[in-house]
Amino acid sequence: MLSNKSSLDSWEKFLLHETPIRRENYRVCCLIAMLFMPLGSCLELLLENTGWFVKFLPLRLGSAVLLWIIYLLLGRSQHPRTIKILGLLVAAPPIAAIAMMIHQLGGAGSSYYAGLNLVMVGAALLMRWTALESALVVATTMFAYMIACLGGSVDVVSGIFVSNLYFILVTGIIVVMGSWLYVRTRFSEFQLSQSLDAKHEELEHAVKQLEENNQKLRELDLAKNRFFANISHELRTPLTLLIAPVETLLNKGAAIVEAERQAMLSTMQANAMRLLKLINTLLELVRLDSQTIELNKAPVVIADFVNELSNACLALARDKHIKLSATAAADIPPLMADVEKLERVCLNLLFNALKFTPAGGTITFTASYDGSNIRLEVSDTGVGISADHLPHLFSRFWQADASSRRRFQGLGIGLALVKEIVDLHKGSISVDSALGKGTTFTILLPYERANSSQVESSEHEKSQEPKTEEWIVDLYRRAEFSPSSAEAQRRPERNIVPQHSLRRGTKGKPTLLIAEDEPDMMAYLAGQLSAEFEVIKADDGNEAITMANQYLPDIILSDLMMPYKNGMQVCRELRGHAATRSIPVVLLTARPDERSKIEALTAGATDFIGKPFSLTEVRVRLKNLAESHRFQRKLAEQKNQLQATLEQLKETESLLIQHEKLSALGRMSAGLIHEINNPLNFATQGIYWLKQMSDQLPDTLKKDFDETLEDIDVGVKRVVTIIADLRSFTRPNQDGFADFEVHTMVNTVLRFFSHHQKDGVRFLVNSPEGILIHGNHGHMTQVLVNLLQNSIDATAEKAYSDNEKPTIEIQVSQKLERVIISVKDNGAGMSGETQENVFDPFFTTKEVGKGLGLGLSICHRILADHQGLITINSKEGLGTEFILDLPEASSYRTSTQETTFV
Repeated sequence: MLSNKSSLDSWEKFLLHETPIRRENYRVCCLIAMLFMPLGSCLELLLENTGWFVKFLPLRLGSAVLLWIIYLLLGRSQHPRTIKILGLLVAAPPIAAIAMMIHQLGGAGSSYYAGLNLVMVGAALLMRWTALESALVVATTMFAYMIACLGGSVDVVSGIFVSNLYFILVTGIIVVMGSWLYVRTRFSEFQLSQSLDAKHEELEHAVKQLEENNQKLRELDLAKNRFFANISHELRTPLTLLIAPVETLLNKGAAIVEAERQAMLSTMQANAMRLLKLINTLLELVRLDSQTIELNKAPVVIADFVNELSNACLALARDKHIKLSATAAADIPPLMADVEKLERVCLNLLFNALKFTPAGGTITFTASYDGSNIRLEVSDTGVGISADHLPHLFSRFWQADASSRRRFQGLGIGLALVKEIVDLHKGSISVDSALGKGTTFTILLPYERANSSQVESSEHEKSQEPKTEEWIVDLYRRAEFSPSSAEAQRRPERNIVPQHSLRRGTKGKPTLLIAEDEPDMMAYLAGQLSAEFEVIKADDGNEAITMANQYLPDIILSDLMMPYKNGMQVCRELRGHAATRSIPVVLLTARPDERSKIEALTAGATDFIGKPFSLTEVRVRLKNLAESHRFQRKLAEQKNQLQATLEQLKETESLLIQHEKLSALGRMSAGLIHEINNPLNFATQGIYWLKQMSDQLPDTLKKDFDETLEDIDVGVKRVVTIIADLRSFTRPNQDGFADFEVHTMVNTVLRFFSHHQKDGVRFLVNSPEGILIHGNHGHMTQVLVNLLQNSIDATAEKAYSDNEKPTIEIQVSQKLERVIISVKDNGAGMSGETQENVFDPFFTTKEVGKGLGLGLSICHRILADHQGLITINSKEGLGTEFILDLPEASSYRTSTQETTFV
């Protein structure tokens, strides 16, 4: 029956699938019939029977019109039943028209019965009718033929009628059988297509399922890898704090003071309990996986249970400045449950709340009974959990932050173990949390009543003295009640670093920065290494980087896994700063594999020590690296001192060369001035005498004589002015600072370069009068001479186009209390590298023998002596601009007085 129903559904789907195809075929058949029905009139014309043509043409056109109407209706119809009816009606107009023509031609004797055969065969080939629909059309056709033969000239019982009817019947049977076979083939193809589509969908679903499973396996594999990495850290850290203190106790023996001995023993005991708790958790997980765990149920007084657990966590809550409160209704009846496992569940939730709740927060632990369930609730005001993480909260190995720089340590199995233990008690656990607001865990345990005899037996067992074989059980319980180091984490005491340890290059103890987030490990390392090092403490990656930049220690000892930034990130950031780049960094890690070592060394670590470690090895390695670093730092400081001395020597040499050049120029100029002054005096007297004699010349010569004499007088006066300027320039006075006008200085300098105008250099000067600066006139003139000479050399190096001309612009302006002098040219310009070094002594881009590279260095020194600045703007191929920024005369005196006063 199910098979029949499935086949029926497939047939209906097939018909729905075929409906749009059949509708298009019906419309095509309409068009074909509309074309050939009127064309049939050509037969009457070929037979030269005009009467038949006139008589049958209305029938042919009428059937074409009906077919056109059906064609239009099929174009608008969408319903399958309507399309089916219209498809059957497509055959009606041609059959009716041919039957009427047969009747008018005498019935059975007409050869037009062949038209009926054509209609059935054409329909069978194009219409996609089912066998039933084809049989209906065939029956209609035979009925129409028989009606058409009634009353004809040939008797219906004649051989011609029977023969024609036989051919129509045989054709109809062929049409029905052909339709049946065709539709069956189409239906089989459709079923096969549907089956293939279903298989394809199943295959896609299977592939998708495999991809999801594969992704889950990869995530699980990744989670397991993280778990084993974390478990390695969690195991090796307490092992280190067991082995290292034992080694210290064995090596030092009686030399250890009692307080230090007790501290080491306490550390060893706490980490032994931590290790035992971790091992018990892993064993519990294994038993849950193997389904060999059993519940040892006993009566539990809920009020006592809640108070005992809260009291166990109260000291830790006080240390973290967290308010812990516990409430349980006194009328809750005793519950049958596994006390040990229920304690593990509640302690896990309480320790998690203590871990994730900041100081000043609140934790509440409540128990209630609603008649059918015991409700245990642990609520905190901690950091909260995001909605995206809630679905994964009880998954094994899952952690919200699984990186090595996570703030809160853990294995990712605690809450998974909690849920599985609750499930063993046939209970449920739920969580409600919001980021920044806190988290609430709710446990519902179905109430299982403990009878009075079980309660009395339990109380009797508690009153008995503990048996010797129960010592191990008590040890396990004490380990379960001990918080892990991460849960009991505290901020280290404030660093108190002696001031002498901050002085680099000190001969005292080297400075050691320890970055460690485990308080016990930090206390042990700091205590044991304080004899050889001045110890600075940092409890996370961020603080380690801050302390390193602040104190610049001689060496850093850092854990690999730390909050905020792990040891590798610390290395990378320290290597990225010039001040801390050379500080050696030693990484402590519980991952001693080769890959971790390579990653650490690539990140910039100097050395790598795996846990558990030997304290003697750590001490020796740190000491050697610290001494090597101090030696390298001392060498670097001596190198810097030598470089500074060399630079000072270069500057002194440049000043000596400047002074010598000026002295030589002064001596030469003094001799030249003396030798030139006598001829100038003679020339001046001669010009005066010639002017007196000009009146004696005839008028025709006097005009030209006076003009020539005037030109000679102007030239001589210009020579006198240049000699005066040269005298003032070559007699600099280091202490002779005075106010002078910039305009006069610019004009003086331009006279030195006036001959360059004849060589095609254009000078554009904008130097307003009245702008004063305070300084040494000779030195400032030398600056301007050097800058103009550089500009002229730059224009000589460039090839100009026809419409361009070498140009030097001098702009003088006053802004607030500053005087700005700009010397700009359109010469060859400078590269960026040249601009960076242009003011260095002895730096030059000129050929050997054409300059010493001291000019701009001297300018820079002179501007500094005048409380001014010199800057440069240049682009290769476009030109260079030197900008002098000097204080105004009044501003300079005020500034000097204020400086002197201070």
